[in-house]
Amino acid sequence: MTDTTAPRPASAQAMQATQPSVFDHRLQPRWVLPLLALLIAFPLIAQATGEEFYIGVASRVLVFGLAAASLNFILGFGGMVSFGHAAFVGLGAYTVGLLMQQGVTSAWLAWPLAMLMGAAFSLLVGAISLRTQGVYFIMITLAFAQMLYYLIMSFKSLGGDDGLSLPSRSEIGLGLDLGQDATFYYVVLALVSASLLAMARVLNARFGHVLQAIKENETRMQAIGFPVYRYKLVAFTLAGAFAGLAGAMLANQGSFVGPGMLQWTQSGILLIMVILGGVGHLYGGLLGAAVFLLLEEVLAAYTVHWQLGLGAVLLIVVLVAPNGLLSLRRGMWSKR
Repeated sequence: MTDTTAPRPASAQAMQATQPSVFDHRLQPRWVLPLLALLIAFPLIAQATGEEFYIGVASRVLVFGLAAASLNFILGFGGMVSFGHAAFVGLGAYTVGLLMQQGVTSAWLAWPLAMLMGAAFSLLVGAISLRTQGVYFIMITLAFAQMLYYLIMSFKSLGGDDGLSLPSRSEIGLGLDLGQDATFYYVVLALVSASLLAMARVLNARFGHVLQAIKENETRMQAIGFPVYRYKLVAFTLAGAFAGLAGAMLANQGSFVGPGMLQWTQSGILLIMVILGGVGHLYGGLLGAAVFLLLEEVLAAYTVHWQLGLGAVLLIVVLVAPNGLLSLRRGMWSKR
């Protein structure tokens, strides 16, 4: 008789250890690297063709892509439907605007502080709202965002309803002038790429696996001893930090900070971006932001009722690809 209890060869154990988990999210370098090369070359192409305007559009897409990706981090991988995510983005933007009003223009100080403010407020919101579930969680996050919105509106030093105009963009030094759209674009591209890489590393680590398992079955994870509340709170805080960074770059991109950045409609727009790109897909927020903003640019050139066309596109995506546009790619690969 053969011994079925004999240990497997070391090579087999190593092979099993290197096999990706269902909770792993690969960076897909076979198509990400060509896309990154295209993004790097984009300003050069735009300048060569005399279409420098689109460099600013691309920067805006990347910034909103990071904001949507931060929402997808807690929604798609943690199951937390936040309807107040724009508050973290707006708080990061106001941090940069307020510091610039005080003469602090260094990006090395203002942008990390914007992340810190986003993380601190998300920690406060999460500490309270994560004690609830379902629609109650959604309403509490919305309530916090609206409270911050009206609080900022009441401060004349923050511009009130008119917001704040930034005299210039932040200064990064190193011989780089963020006032030039191409330079600002490359800085944004570097930060967004680094942020997505950091999210991927977190999701592929033990913390990310536990977070995704909590989304699948929170009751079971709690029953076997995992501190569910703590994991969700850390994830919520990380998402707020990334959203704060997106807000800092958004303030610089438009040289303006307004209370509309914190309004609940902005949270709805971020949610639409995630749904368009793909909930639970690593690049879902970035793709959704690109589709949303580019459709807005195209449709707004033909009609002031561009929201109607965008709504039709969203309806088609939900019907054809309920898990977002990136789910179509998986479907095509599965048929091969």
